[in-house]
Formats: sequence, structure tokens, C-alpha cells
Amino acid sequence: MKKFNKDFWWGASSSAFQIEGAWDEAGKGESVADYNSFKHSGQQADTKVASDFYHHYRDDIKLMKQMGMKVYRFSIAWTRIIPDGDGEINQAGIDFYNNVINELLANDIQPFVTLYHFDLPLALAKKYNGWASRDCVAAFRRYAQVCYRAFGDRVKYWQVINEQNLMIRVNERMNMDDVPAAEAEKVRAQMDYHMFLACAYAMADCHEMVDHGKVGPAVSSTMTYPVSDRPQDVWAARMNDNFKTNYALEMYCFGKYPGYYVDYLQKMQIYPETQSSDEAALRAAKPDFIAVNYYRTLAAEYLPVDEQHVWGQRQGDVDFNLNGYFKIQPNEHLQATEYGAQIDPTGFRLVLNDYYEKYRLPMIITENGLGTADELTSDGQIHDQYRIDYLKAHIEACYDAIQDGVELFGYCPWSVMDILSSHQGFKKRYGFIYVDRTDFDLKELRRIPKDSFYWYQQVIKNNGIAD
Repeated sequence: MKKFNKDFWWGASSSAFQIEGAWDEAGKGESVADYNSFKHSGQQADTKVASDFYHHYRDDIKLMKQMGMKVYRFSIAWTRIIPDGDGEINQAGIDFYNNVINELLANDIQPFVTLYHFDLPLALAKKYNGWASRDCVAAFRRYAQVCYRAFGDRVKYWQVINEQNLMIRVNERMNMDDVPAAEAEKVRAQMDYHMFLACAYAMADCHEMVDHGKVGPAVSSTMTYPVSDRPQDVWAARMNDNFKTNYALEMYCFGKYPGYYVDYLQKMQIYPETQSSDEAALRAAKPDFIAVNYYRTLAAEYLPVDEQHVWGQRQGDVDFNLNGYFKIQPNEHLQATEYGAQIDPTGFRLVLNDYYEKYRLPMIITENGLGTADELTSDGQIHDQYRIDYLKAHIEACYDAIQDGVELFGYCPWSVMDILSSHQGFKKRYGFIYVDRTDFDLKELRRIPKDSFYWYQQVIKNNGIAD
């Protein structure tokens, strides 16, 4: 038996717009996540109902308790607390999250709150293009302070912005669809900087306002292998990690961009506008931990500059190529999910070691999971051995990383139950609990524990997995 520390946090995760539903109920405002989901509502489910956690949270938390969860990582919807982002506070929203938090604590489950998970208030996007303006920094700081005051007596672990390093690559999530192509990279760099500044203020305020509060960022982790042992390819793999994740961790942990990133921003003439007070604010922010989201690894080769590839220009979004730096290639040694994520538990161990070696901060896994189309069998069950196999291999990688010396204090896979996938609706399911609905038929939203639910229940009970 591979046993974990007796205080290890076993849990699971979700996000507000993907699980709650009740998108405009009790004063909630519309978010960018809502707006984007409605654009695709003819092809898949949207945020209007999602998994309807808003109306089922008590029974859902009972299932979390039954599974044995020690911690629940979930996000608060900014638009439930402040519907237009920077105006009146909505007491009904505060009441809802107070009820959720109290219910979790009554069931001996630690609440672990994400303040912002891809759901900027739409009003701020319309008012001043959201994160492109410093006004959004002030609005977010105020929102975070409202949450600390309302919930900080009971919530002691906070994660500020989920996967900023991934979110910034996706135009839709940043409300950048209407930004002219010639201006996109400069706007993107400015938005990214403002989110770093907002995160810095939120981390400092947490330490000031929440007694014994702990706070940190969550990153979409990147581990890239070179496609060959050519030095150029080794460098390209390193730079892919640097440009997609490591630059962000450097800013979170040390308060400044690393040299390679400064060089790129300056040569591209897109270095963000700053103010003299920013440097002190960024350096004063000290994360207590790093939250790691891990799904796959990548492979890269050097991408030279030529007539078709102008230096510094990127191609694509999430797994973009960068001219003069790197080009992403498939890894022939790995199998992939039906949605293209290459499955690599060894990469998980590597990335945890890499981050701990560089930043020497405790870590918690806040996302890791297998998304696929689960099907109810004739006996009304979900037999998802494929998910069990995936999770077992990745939990083993966590155990091995701890033996390597990594300080890992929790594992919260994605997701606690089936939730709305941003791009595949309810066709792509991650949960331990099946939500019986389709994209266009809500049925009764019945909750059905999967085989993986009972397997994870035993993992938690045994505080480890069998060899």
C-alpha cells in the first residue's frame, strides 16, 4: 500500500459557471462565461442550468461526505457577489455561499475557494474591455476584499485566479474576439499584466484580512519534451514551458518577469504599461502554495524563422507555436484521450519536481482528470474503469513525487461530478458522480455515483492506493 501523510487532503474540484446553474437567479449578473456559453447553446448545453448545484448543493455535499472528501475546491461567481463587477453588493449571493460553506463544514469538508475561474462580469468587459483597463484591477481587489470579509472567518485557503496562464491564450475567455489582429498581442500582454497585479493585491490582502489565511495561484502546468536530442529542440521544449507557464510562476513568486520574457515583450513592442507603485506591490505578494492543474504533456521542436515565419509571431491559441522558438508536435510514445490530451503520469511526477525545485513552495493538485463520454449501462450504472486506471496512475505519480522530496499536501481531481465542459457541454464528463442529463434534455438531473466514486472512497479511507 502506498500510504500518504495522515494529514493529506483528499478532495475534488469544480467551478461556479460549470456546476451551479441559476445563472440569473437571486440577483446574479451575467458573466463572460455565460455570454460565451449562450453563443454555443445551439450546439451544446449552456450555463443556465449546468449541473444545478445551486439548487442541489445540500444533497451534493452529502455525496461528497459519503465519498470521504476532506476538502472541496470550488469557485465563487464574482457576478453573484457583485452583479456588475464594481457596483452594489448582492447579499443574496453572499447568503448562498455562506450556506454552501456552512454545509461543507457541517460535513467536515474544508472549503477551498477560487476567487476567479474564467467568469469575468460581462458588464466590466463592456464597460472598459475588462482586464485591458486598470479599473478592472481595482474592481477585482474590491471583490476579493468583500469575499474575505464575508467568508474569511471560515475559509482559510484561497486560490486567486485559476489558470491565468492558459486563460490569457484563449481570445473568447478574455473577451478579445473583437480586438483587431494587429493589436491583439499588445492587448493580451496588458491584460495579463493587470491580472498579475490584481493577484498580487489579492494575495497581500488575504494575509492582511484573513486570520491564518493561506493563498496562492493556480497554473495550468506545462511539461514539454524535446522531439530529439538536438540542442535546438531541447531549448525549444524549455522555452515552451517558459512562455506558457514558468513566466507566470516567476511573476507570482518573485514579482517580476524573467529576462527571456522581458526580452520578448520589448522586441515585440508589446511590453505592458505600468505605474511606479506596481513594482513594490508585485514583490510584496508572497504565495503560501502553488495550486497545480495537470492533464497532459507536450513535445516540441525548434521553429526557425523564414519567409513564412516572422520572428515572435504566434500560431494558434492554447498550444500555440512561436516563430523563432518552438513548434508543438505529437509525442509518438504516448496514448491520448479521445479529445487529444496525451496521457502521461510520469510527466506529472516531473512537473511537480520541477516546480518544487524552482520555487520551494508547498503544492496542491487542484485539477487532474479524464474527460470522456460516460454511458449509463442497462443496470443504471457507470462502469468507468478507464477513469480509475487514469487516476490511479496519477495518484501513484503524486506519491512518487512526494518520495522525491516534493511537499505536496493535497489532491483535488477534476471534477467532483459531471459539469458543463466549455467546449463539449455534457458530452465530455470528468466527474465521480454522473449527472443524468444531456446537452438538451435536463431529465431529472439525477445523481448516480460511478464506479470511480466507490474506488476513490476506498483510496481516501485507506489514505493511499494498493501497489
